[in-house]
Amino acid sequence: MNFLIDAQLPRRFAVWLNEAGHDARHTLDLPLGNRTPDSEVIACAMREARVVVSKDDDFVQSFLITGQPSLLLISPAISPIRNWRS
Repeated sequence: MNFLIDAQLPRRFAVWLNEAGHDARHTLDLPLGNRTPDSEVIACAMREARVVVSKDDDFVQSFLITGQPSLLLISPAISPIRNWRS
């Protein structure tokens, strides 16, 4: 599966997904890095057939209005990323 990890999640999450056999990129890998606007994150995900992984509820609003992007929302209350394998 292909993922695009949003700015507020650590790059090591993308590394972990890659090690697990997935194809994951982080917004830090995009030309504007973590300053990439949500619209460009969505466009990149669409072009590259990636699921956006984010804690940003703006992506939920976009999905409800436009159906884009495919979305996996991680709640900070149930997913302590800092405790994941580095």
